[in-house]
Amino acid sequence: MPTVSVTTRDGRTKEIVGTAGRSLMESLRGGGIEEVLALCGGCCSCGTCHVYVAEDWIARLPPIGDDEDDLLDFSDVRQPNSRLSCQIRLTDVLDGIAVTVAPED
Repeated sequence: MPTVSVTTRDGRTKEIVGTAGRSLMESLRGGGIEEVLALCGGCCSCGTCHVYVAEDWIARLPPIGDDEDDLLDFSDVRQPNSRLSCQIRLTDVLDGIAVTVAPED
């Protein structure tokens, strides 16, 4: 089972255990990271699961999709390493991935 290192908005880092095949968003929420609101339930339509992926993990992710890219364009806090956690499927390859919850828009 892949582990995730998540830094919350207040700077605390927590290790959570995810489930391969589930979205990063689902694992974050299941791990008690309530800052990841995921108001749309993972449909890529709200942007409330925005995270910054650590630079050394970006290349291991599938490319950003058009819908995700368009939605992130509406964020005032978008960075080059921004992703929507609902669009990242956890796999064993992502074991140890590090993300930071983006500031609320």
